[in-house]
Amino acid sequence: MNNIIKKHILKIPKNTSIYYCSYNQIIIVSNFKYYKIFKLKTKLIVKKAQKIIKVTRIPFLKISNNYQKKLKAIQATQVTLLKQLFLDSSSKFCKKLKLVGVGFRVSTFEILTNNFLHFKLGYSHSIYFKIPKNLKTFCMKSNTLFIVGDSYSFVTQIAALIKSLKIPELYKGKGILYTTEKIILKEGKKV
Repeated sequence: MNNIIKKHILKIPKNTSIYYCSYNQIIIVSNFKYYKIFKLKTKLIVKKAQKIIKVTRIPFLKISNNYQKKLKAIQATQVTLLKQLFLDSSSKFCKKLKLVGVGFRVSTFEILTNNFLHFKLGYSHSIYFKIPKNLKTFCMKSNTLFIVGDSYSFVTQIAALIKSLKIPELYKGKGILYTTEKIILKEGKKV
């Protein structure tokens, strides 16, 4: 108990259930619509009455200073990942992408039970992107795209994959951008 660091105390959010197996060091975070299984490298002390989780290091008898630094880093990473799990279980996330360029368009369509995005990005061919089942996409205009999902990391990963279909050019600024992203354009050659 003397290895507990006060900054590594996490509060369990409302409407979230925690199941912890200390033997296998596995935690399950569940909500009415979401559950996630996570393998830990540190020990937890779960107090359900107080809605608190304390993250501790695994005690060793003799360890070097270099190994202690690695253990602290692992512990901090585990705490950050647990915070992200709690955040994922309690809210939805949205990324907004905009298509900048003449004739750049996006639309959604459905074939059987699969949803697809249809892109026209200035290439000689159209690009089709299959949307995963646990994500929703909306096209309010032909050049804006909203991606909505439960997991922050999954939404940002899919947004980055879509953005990689047409990386913004540095000279004209054409491509797929986040709405918060700004590109500083380079000057072309002067004659």
